[in-house]
Amino acid sequence: MGKDKVTRLFNEALKRYQLITDGDRILVGLSGGKDSMALLELLARRARIFVPRFEVEAAFVRMTDIPYQSDEDYLRAFAASLGVSLHVVETSSLDATESGVGADAGLPSGGEQKKPVCFQCSWQRRKKLFETAKEQGCNKIALGHHRDDLMQTALMNLTFQGQFSTMRPMMAMDRFPMTLIRPLCLIREREMEQWAASHGYQKQIKNCPFESASTRFNMKHIVAELEQMNPEFAYTFYRAIERTF
Repeated sequence: MGKDKVTRLFNEALKRYQLITDGDRILVGLSGGKDSMALLELLARRARIFVPRFEVEAAFVRMTDIPYQSDEDYLRAFAASLGVSLHVVETSSLDATESGVGADAGLPSGGEQKKPVCFQCSWQRRKKLFETAKEQGCNKIALGHHRDDLMQTALMNLTFQGQFSTMRPMMAMDRFPMTLIRPLCLIREREMEQWAASHGYQKQIKNCPFESASTRFNMKHIVAELEQMNPEFAYTFYRAIERTF
């Protein structure tokens, strides 16, 4: 299974959802985790093929107030080994409390309501990626969300918002001249783990302290339980959410 399957599903996603076209300049959000590293490697390799012709850049967003840590020298060397430039930028999750972005993100806004730390961090990292992509002349941002991420998001939206939807493989932004793509959307997390192990990716020095307390972490266990009930759950559920794209 391993490497060949990951590459095959990556290429299948590019073709099925038409994620890349000639002339694209793509910024990869490189966090230091296995998914973003695999995404950068897969895209960098694919860029060497003549058709379609596209360019790849990478950005690592350093959060100044969240105590997780990646080896930035290692990430620079990793990107350089693929022929990709890495841009290290920084921001703070605290900036989100002053940006008035609650309503724009479809979340309650106003008053004294405090936004969750994970939302603040995610929003500010995404905002910084948009800024960096614009500065580097990129028209697309590639994110390392895999199939399990899409399934977990669908369950969260159904549970907490009463709607059946998830992150799409490709999404043109309404307020920014930018398109988000998720080329790992057909690949399971366990397959990404096998890929990372076989490639000897170095793990982050310190993981996010809020990771195990997130709703997404709980949804991961729910997906596992549903797969115990029905081994075909991942296939049937993804087929259902694919109709919403």
